[in-house]
Amino acid sequence: MKHAYIFPGQGSQFSGMGKSLYEQHPKAKEYFDAANDILGFRITDIMFSGSDEDLKQTKVTQPAIFIHSVILFETAEFLIPDMVAGHSLGEFSALVANKVLSFQDGLKLVAKRAEAMQNACEKNPSTMAAVLGLEDHVIEEVLGNITDEVVVPANYNSPGQLVISGSIAGINKACEALKAAGAKRAIVLPVGGAFHSPLMSPAKDELQQAITQTHFNNPTCPIYQNVDAQPYINPGMIKQNLINQLTAPVRWTQTIKKMIDNGATEFTEVGPGSVLQGLVKKISKEAVTSGIN
Repeated sequence: MKHAYIFPGQGSQFSGMGKSLYEQHPKAKEYFDAANDILGFRITDIMFSGSDEDLKQTKVTQPAIFIHSVILFETAEFLIPDMVAGHSLGEFSALVANKVLSFQDGLKLVAKRAEAMQNACEKNPSTMAAVLGLEDHVIEEVLGNITDEVVVPANYNSPGQLVISGSIAGINKACEALKAAGAKRAIVLPVGGAFHSPLMSPAKDELQQAITQTHFNNPTCPIYQNVDAQPYINPGMIKQNLINQLTAPVRWTQTIKKMIDNGATEFTEVGPGSVLQGLVKKISKEAVTSGIN
């Protein structure tokens, strides 16, 4: 019986996130104040009282979720994970939880990642879509038949829920083909770009330099990484997987299954929202889930 801690990615943000923590917990206030200094702007103002539109900016969203998740973990009592994982951006939060990254270094990398992804989105107008009610292999086959546009699997979230990523024309073409193949729904998402696709290559190049120059410690427990759903403890391998993550799909379904195969019986989501708890339940009805938010 092992306890896994999992960390959410972009999309879990909400106005007011972290405000009560800041007001009630001196240690949390120190982290929030340090985050403002590191970023060079008062992200706390946006987190605590900004509009949903303010929070949707990639340069705000990613650091905000990272900050909130890590502070929740650091201020909770006696959290000793046997294993960790994070969904996309959440992988950085997980790497602070298992002591690979300091809060400061993690936040700097997340800010760099957000900036690089924003730049890549502006270079290549692109989008994503959620596909519901179709088996993964059918989606992969349909996408494989679209050869004149970039369109690839991006997030294997749970059985029957897969997000695809690509050019605007590619996504539109894929949605029609997937509906014809039997998908219950294929919905274009309100996102700024094709995350976890080859169109993020410029961001990958930018982030690679920052990650290479950052010190990664030996972890206190394995991290199950998005790119292949395998556990890692070698800092060099963890770095490379983190770099590859930007252009590779998030294999969340496979990650949770692998963690369960390796003894995980309880999953605690640390961060805003409860999306990951829902996904875990769809992957395994037997898994015990909880949240710290």
